[in-house]
Formats: sequence, C-alpha cells, structure tokens
Amino acid sequence: MGMKQIALSLDIQCPYAAFNGGAVILPDFKIWKTRPLSPDVVKKAVETIFQNGLDDTWIYTENNWYIHKPELPRVQVEQSTVRFAPLAIENHEAHFTNVLKIVGIGEDYKKVARCETELQKSLSGLASAARSQPYYVDVTNPQANKGTVLEDLCAYLKISPSQAITIGDMPSDILMFKKGGFSIAMGNASEEVKRSANIVTASNSEEGFAKAVEYVLSKIQSAA
Repeated sequence: MGMKQIALSLDIQCPYAAFNGGAVILPDFKIWKTRPLSPDVVKKAVETIFQNGLDDTWIYTENNWYIHKPELPRVQVEQSTVRFAPLAIENHEAHFTNVLKIVGIGEDYKKVARCETELQKSLSGLASAARSQPYYVDVTNPQANKGTVLEDLCAYLKISPSQAITIGDMPSDILMFKKGGFSIAMGNASEEVKRSANIVTASNSEEGFAKAVEYVLSKIQSAA
C-alpha cells in the first residue's frame, strides 16, 4: 500500500521491490514474485533478535506490518515512510507464516551489529541478514536481497546486470554492487560500503544522489 503510493508519485514505469526483494511488483501493481521465509526460520530469527537485547522485532507480510511495542519512536518514522500503520500484537508466533521480512530494531548500534553477526551465523544458508540502517537489521529469504532484485529488474528489461549502474549507502547494498556493472557509494556510507563501490559521491545532505546521476549522464554524453 505504501510502496504503491510512492511508485505513483514517482511515476515508476518498471518493476520495483519491497521488503529487500521479498516481493517484486510490476508497473501495474500486480505482484510478480514473492520470496517468503519459512516459519521455522522466522521463529529462529525472532528468538535471536530478542536474545541479543534489541528493542523490538517487526514482522512484514504481503499486506501487514506487525509490531510488539508501538510506543517506540522508530515506529512513527517507519509509518511515515511506508505510509500505513502497523498492527500491535502480543504474540509474534501467531504471525510466522507468509513473512517477507523481519526487522530487529535497537538504539544501541553495537547491539544491532552484534545481532547481525549472530543472525548470519544462526541462519546461514536459510536467510539473509544485513543492517539496512545502523538501528535496523533485516532478515529475508536468502534470495531476497538487493543483488537478486537487480537480476530480476535486468531480466525484465532484457539487459545484462553488467550494464546496470547501482547507487547505495548501506551494507545491504554490497550484494547489489557486486552484481552490477558500475557502483557508486554515497558519501555518508560506511568505509566497508565505500570500498565495495567503484566510486564515491557526496553524502545525502550534499545532494549526493543527484551528483551521482549527473556524473553518469556526463559520462554517457561524452561517450556518445
């Protein structure tokens, strides 16, 4: 619902991904692909997140967003981003089926980083776990990541991933960088993300995305 509003406002004319690639939506808003997590993996991920002392676990299905603590400040921020309200629940286990993404949230960034490492170990081969923000760690189907989304979009557009230019600023963007042809890291990205990219642009606060697009267009024009 929220992604549809964003797609309409941006007049997107190609498929786009939600939930880190857990769902890929066509331009007519029909769902093209979904990559859910198995209930056993969801249970293990939720247990690991709480064992690592994070503040809450959010569960996303195709149509709903479930949370345990609606009073947390990040809830309002997320709601303004996705543009629909969450459903507060008492028991996560009642919602372990058809899960497309799990998010562990915490204001202690070191705990979030440790939780990311623990999730990667405990869910190795079963799920993908990566921080999308310093305060969020996302868990998705192992085939639901930005690298796979890039492959989906290139297949739809009938181009090779080597022809794609990618821009990102988070650890979850590294797989996308590896599969694309030319990668640009935002200036606000971590050193790990910057090292994974071909070049680095300015930060978000310095119009880095616009400068990256201008750079690419200038290279295309000079090559024409």
